[in-house]
Amino acid sequence: MRMLKVVFFWLCYLSICHGYRLLALFPFHAKSHFVMFEQLSKGLSRKGHQVDVISPFPLKKPYPNYTDIVKLVPPVTFVNNMSYELMQQILSGSPVHTIAIIAGNDICQYLENPVIQELARNPPKDPPYDAVLMEVFGAHCFGIFAHLWNIPLIGISTTSLYPWLPPMIAQPESLAFMPNNCLGFIGSMNFWQRLYNTLHTFYNKLQFYYLTRAQDEIIRKHFGPDMPGVREIESKVALILINSHFSLNGIQPKTPAAVDVGGLHIQDEANSTLPSDLEKWINDSKDGFIYFTFGSMVMIETFPPEFLNILYTSLGKIAPVRVLMKIPNPEKLPPGLPENVYTSPWMSQIKILKHPKIRAFITHGGLMGTQEAIAYSVPMIGIPLFGDQFMNIDAYVARNIAIKLDFKKMTEKDMDAALNAILWDPVYKESARNLSKKFLDRPVKPLDTAIFWIEYVIKYGNDVLRSPALDLTWWQLYLVDVFAFLLFCIAISIIAIVFIVRFLLEMINRNYQSSSHTKKIN
Repeated sequence: MRMLKVVFFWLCYLSICHGYRLLALFPFHAKSHFVMFEQLSKGLSRKGHQVDVISPFPLKKPYPNYTDIVKLVPPVTFVNNMSYELMQQILSGSPVHTIAIIAGNDICQYLENPVIQELARNPPKDPPYDAVLMEVFGAHCFGIFAHLWNIPLIGISTTSLYPWLPPMIAQPESLAFMPNNCLGFIGSMNFWQRLYNTLHTFYNKLQFYYLTRAQDEIIRKHFGPDMPGVREIESKVALILINSHFSLNGIQPKTPAAVDVGGLHIQDEANSTLPSDLEKWINDSKDGFIYFTFGSMVMIETFPPEFLNILYTSLGKIAPVRVLMKIPNPEKLPPGLPENVYTSPWMSQIKILKHPKIRAFITHGGLMGTQEAIAYSVPMIGIPLFGDQFMNIDAYVARNIAIKLDFKKMTEKDMDAALNAILWDPVYKESARNLSKKFLDRPVKPLDTAIFWIEYVIKYGNDVLRSPALDLTWWQLYLVDVFAFLLFCIAISIIAIVFIVRFLLEMINRNYQSSSHTKKIN
């Protein structure tokens, strides 16, 4: 018995004290993206790995094995501060341009941070880093750390893969039946949609590659002229953990280096609680309540009065059903808020969405929040504002778990109809319940899946999941040379057959003419 205790002690000691050391890089200043990154880092920390984090969002409370080593200070963080006017400016520009410049080249300027420079040149050695975790979105220049230290580079995609991400790991794009995530095509595509999908994807790639080529210069400026460019760094990504799942994003072939972990961020932390007055308000809602938020970025209170008046009037009509609204600055709302509406600048969204009295979720369609709603079987009214939100809501409408409204054209009648349907038509709740089962029914939880594959790559090397397709040129990958050779052979065969047939016909014709000539002489 004593021997068993000693063995158990040493096994525990080895698993905790000899875990891997990881550098988690999240320089982008969007809190909604960081949610997934934070939960993955915490999950790795609980497993006994030491995670050093560089981000604009340090934890407010200490967490075992989780260390914020550099706090980035961006000019602005997109947390409860995006006004309606700023959102309109973003809408007027190209999404690819926004990602490549604002979330890409501009973010790469953090590489000049003295602390980051010192870390890159003198990384810890006791123990050293075993892998680098990096969001694959726009600022892929940060992959230079993995190159400098010759360790695996693991990508985290907080959405489904944008068009420029699949080539990193030779992930099949399947454009014949899978629209890229910048488009809103749902279901089978006709010829013109497939044509547009192909051209749109190709153009998005070229645009992103063209705009982010400036990252080559940034890398070489800070780390030397012999450093690889950003495209070469991208090709060294060993694994991408993707915030997607086939029940939501459709079925498509996957290379082993593309791992679905959709819903990884959905973690109900024990220390997260609701304020006592809010909890009492929810529990006292005899007819249930609707939760309304536009996420962690957009300020509802800055929307035009016409839009807010529609909300006020329609939400007041559904009383005694209550409405819980997340409003960063409730004092800036115009007067006249209905009595059945409760506002708060912050609340634990998981606690809200899993509450038994919730009836529906009014959302802008952000991926993280809608995945949480799906996990807890909550039907939605979607009012998409920008980015992938339109595609997300369209996909949910197709699955009968959401109703879509256009915030620019929405009328009081539209809002009334959406509220009545989502509250009283049982098809939405039933569809949400069925989709939730499909989304959650997995052999392994998404967080455990992510941790397993991170450990797998560290144990067996950066190339363990590398697709042979990465070593082929595009014409080899798409068999252009093979088809060209076959066409050449077919052409040669046809030419040869034509030549032989003509030759035979000429021979026959000559024999015929010779025979006719002989008969005439006789």
